[in-house]
Amino acid sequence: MFIDIHAHAYRIVPPALPGGAMPFPSIDELLRHYDRIGVEKAVLMPLMGPEFYMPQGNEEVLEAARNYPGRIIPFAMVHPHAVGNSPDAPLGEMMRKYKELGAKGLGEAIWNMDLDDPCSLNFFHHATENDLPVTIHLATQIGGTYGLCDLPGMPRLRKLLKMFPDLKIFAHSQVFWAEISELNHPDERSGYPKGPVTGEGAVPQMLREFPNLYGDLSAGSGCNALSRDPEHAVKFLNEFQDKLMFGLDICRPPNENTQPLVNFLLKLRDEGGITEEVFQKIARKNAIRILKLE
Repeated sequence: MFIDIHAHAYRIVPPALPGGAMPFPSIDELLRHYDRIGVEKAVLMPLMGPEFYMPQGNEEVLEAARNYPGRIIPFAMVHPHAVGNSPDAPLGEMMRKYKELGAKGLGEAIWNMDLDDPCSLNFFHHATENDLPVTIHLATQIGGTYGLCDLPGMPRLRKLLKMFPDLKIFAHSQVFWAEISELNHPDERSGYPKGPVTGEGAVPQMLREFPNLYGDLSAGSGCNALSRDPEHAVKFLNEFQDKLMFGLDICRPPNENTQPLVNFLLKLRDEGGITEEVFQKIARKNAIRILKLE
């Protein structure tokens, strides 16, 4: 029923981080949960970079795809400081090799640099050359967090989309989804704004303006952007039915509570807010089309 556009799991789960952060699920744990909630397959992305959790190799993700055929869609990652730590680094050679090995895209981009840092732009240049979509996590600052830094209104993301019109960007995080609405305060970008959507934010504007931008609805941020205002969600999902993709971004051993977006979308469909066709596009068909899975 669903394709999860945003998944993480480890073959051998590293220990929890200091401070009580929960470890990620194992691949077996994740797939058992998928069987319970109706997720047929998932885009599995390595966490390349230590800003968030223990770095993970592309080879582990490719191995999972081989071990679980039909369930795992592998993405790969090449850090922008790789191969010489230079804005001229030939990252494309590594990207091309991983594409040949089966990677369908690149992600999750979580390095903590400005989105338009020269090394970041070099990464996106080579991703474009290799026709590999990129999943990005946006952040509010450099230091003390993870993700690519942008400003309110996301001017750096706009710049990136203009520079590389053939590059498909799957955007997500609190920073991105907070701007489904006009911001009442800049601090909303690092949290989960509540209450009705007031005015039109940068997200719908950019989804209209840039054919190469897609919305990754995963994590609490994507679900919150919809569930904070169900009436607005109906309009948003219908307008952007070809540019939105279901995702979960489960970051700890899953349980019955790690599926709010599943329940929300099913409820909208069953109550007639979205048609079966719109539901199927967001749940799975957009992922199939954009990633060329069939």
